[in-house]
Order: sequence, then structure tokens, then C-alpha cells
Amino acid sequence: MTEDQGRAGIGGERQAQETILLDEPTTADLRSKVTEAWREFATALAAMLAKLPSGANVELTLDPTASGTGDAVYSVTVGVADEGGINALAVGNASLPPGYRMDRAAVANLVELGWSPPGVVEGSGDQFGLRSSTSEAVRLATAISRTLRDVYGAPHPAFLVYLVHDAEDEPLPVEPLGTARPETLLDEEEVALAERVVRGTESDEVIALDEQVRTVVAAMMKSAPDQLQVDSDGDIGIRAGSAMVFVRVRDNPPLVDVFSPVLTEVDPTEQLYVKLSELTNRMPIGRLYCTNDTVWASIPVFGRNFQPTHLMLAVQVMTGLADELDDRLHGEFGGKRFFGEGDKPAHRDEDDHRTGMYL
Repeated sequence: MTEDQGRAGIGGERQAQETILLDEPTTADLRSKVTEAWREFATALAAMLAKLPSGANVELTLDPTASGTGDAVYSVTVGVADEGGINALAVGNASLPPGYRMDRAAVANLVELGWSPPGVVEGSGDQFGLRSSTSEAVRLATAISRTLRDVYGAPHPAFLVYLVHDAEDEPLPVEPLGTARPETLLDEEEVALAERVVRGTESDEVIALDEQVRTVVAAMMKSAPDQLQVDSDGDIGIRAGSAMVFVRVRDNPPLVDVFSPVLTEVDPTEQLYVKLSELTNRMPIGRLYCTNDTVWASIPVFGRNFQPTHLMLAVQVMTGLADELDDRLHGEFGGKRFFGEGDKPAHRDEDDHRTGMYL
């Protein structure tokens, strides 16, 4: 097959699958996806806290490299004492650099969630303290989840990193905390698998498409496949500046969809459709489109005779494209960016309810 024939085949197959790639209802309700992710995280955290042995410690941190908080490290630490007692600490302003410190409203929210001001709980020092027990694991997990989400501003539990260790400071194996990422490194077997898949070397071993995709994305992120940000729909999430890119594997037909909700709560005006059409015509691959009040960008990668380099190119293009386009389109048409704090949606009637981006 010549290169031109290959391009023609790809173009025809892409057109045939457009309806599958674009307008899927499950990609539209982002608020539901984020809400479910936090629910899964809180449930898993409660189950873990209820079972931790005496002396165990849990560290939960909002990853500053992924969340864009720079030198500010927002974290919650939980320690299990004798007879099921739990001592929890949440970072306070004394540990945060100027510009990232909490205002009075945030401090009030911490107190409302059950945290005592720094120094009140014995041993809390300059951190907020909370005394609980393993029998109240559900209540404590809820308070911690809301602290990380509502006070510290974690947009999604996938941006949390956790470490669990015992009284001897040895790693303690636990069940995954939803989409939060454990602090572990790639082992030699995973490195070898990533290299084999990314390089596309021939092998008699048949590797499932979803496994190949996870391995390729993990290699690009310099992470382990089981540390990827995967939501309840199986979508892999990748932070790209103020945008979020998702990678979804489809079985029938075998297809990998790399897509991003560029803007939400935007007015679908004629000017917007014209702009998206113009931008799509200038894109080498993929397309931009608007459904309801959300602007999407999508690049398909074919799963049949899967080529890792095609997926790597799609992810690279989409992460750069989404982060640039959401700023450009937001400045022209308004709406909300995925991680655009302070973005205001276009004016709507109060009775016109639309699904937003944030909780």
C-alpha cells in the first residue's frame, strides 16, 4: 500500500466512525464524571481508614506539578493511634507561600468541616488538627475529600498523590484510592513492556488494545500504567495547562479517541460555528465541534493494526492544541475552561440549566 492509499483509507474510515467519535452522551456530562470520581475516592478512603493498623500513616497531597500550584503543597496527613484513634493534620497558611494562602472563607470552611485551628489539637503545631477514630472512617473520609476538593482546590482526585506506610515507615499495600495516584515507581517489567510497545517491536505476544494504550500513555507521562488518571468510564485524563485531555479506547470498531472539552457553558452562536469550521479546516488531523454548550476537540487513532507512534502524535497534538485553543476561544466567546478559575459562563436565563464544569 502506498502512502497516498493509506491516507485515503484512513480518511474514509475516519468519516465512517465520526458519529461514534463525536456526539456521545457519556462525554457530555463532565460534572457527573467528576462527582463520581470524588465519590469513588471518598468511599475507597473510608474503607482503607477503617482497616489501617496502629502506627500506620497516610499522606495525601495535591500534586503541585499537575495542579499548577507551584511551590505550594496542599496536603492532609492521617495517623492511626492505639485503640483505633486517628489524628489528622491539614496544611495551614504558615506552610504556604504568599499568594497561595487561604483566605478567611477557606479557613472558615475548614472549621466547618471539623478541623480545629492550628495549635488547638495537641501536636498539630501550625497545621489544622482533627481527632477521629476508625469507627468514624466514613465521616472522616468525607471531611478529607471535601477539604482537598473544596478548600485546597483539587479539580479531580486524579491530581492527588498518596503514600501509605506502617509504623516502621515501610510501604503498606492498600487498595487503590479511586483515581488518586500512589507514590510508586515503574518496575523493570513495566519499563520493558513500555519500551516494547512504544517502539512497536514485533512480538508473538498478543497485547490487548487498552493495555497498549495505557502503556504508551504511561511511557509518555513517565509513569506506571496503574498510576494513570482513569475515571469510572475508563477514560485516561491528562492535564494540559488549563485544559484536560481524555483518551478513550473503543472495542467495536477498535478505535482510540483522544478528545478534550475545550470550553463549557458557551453560547453556540453562528460566529462560534464559523470559527470552529475555520480552525478545523486548518488542522492537519482531528476536528473541532460544538454540541449543546460544549466545544470539543477530537482526534481519532485507529485500533486495527495499532501504531503507538500515531497515538503519541495524537496526544502531543491534542495537549498542545487544547491548552492553546481554550484560552483563545474563551477570550472570544466566553464560557468556562476546564481549569480556568474565575471563568464566567455566558449569560443565560435562570431556568435554562446547563451542565457546568465544576462542582
